[in-house]
Amino acid sequence: MKKILIVEDQPDIRRLIRMTLEFEDWEIHEASDALAGWEMARDLQPDVMLLDVMMPGELDGLDLCRAMKATPKLQGVPVIILSARGSSADREAGLAAGATQYLVKPFSPMQLLTLLGNTVAKP
Repeated sequence: MKKILIVEDQPDIRRLIRMTLEFEDWEIHEASDALAGWEMARDLQPDVMLLDVMMPGELDGLDLCRAMKATPKLQGVPVIILSARGSSADREAGLAAGATQYLVKPFSPMQLLTLLGNTVAKP
């Protein structure tokens, strides 16, 4: 079973993502801010990370993405950014930070599953 780490500060969005993925045989882990996500990623070494950009705390999603890509044991983990910020500059910043994909909120569960299917081998 592949491990997925959801780093999202909004409980409703985490719940939507979890409900979407529960039927896809993922081992689902969640963090409510980037710092907790960073700690979990180092311990868990997920197969993929779903990452919000705007979160409370000392790190935002782009900081976490850059930290992942700068860490040898985590740099190969695909990072899919899920953000309400959808301008071309925002997308460019996410990809420049090392994100594999960038999905703009609101998104449908099917969009997320399709994107995951194109990014990670099915569990």
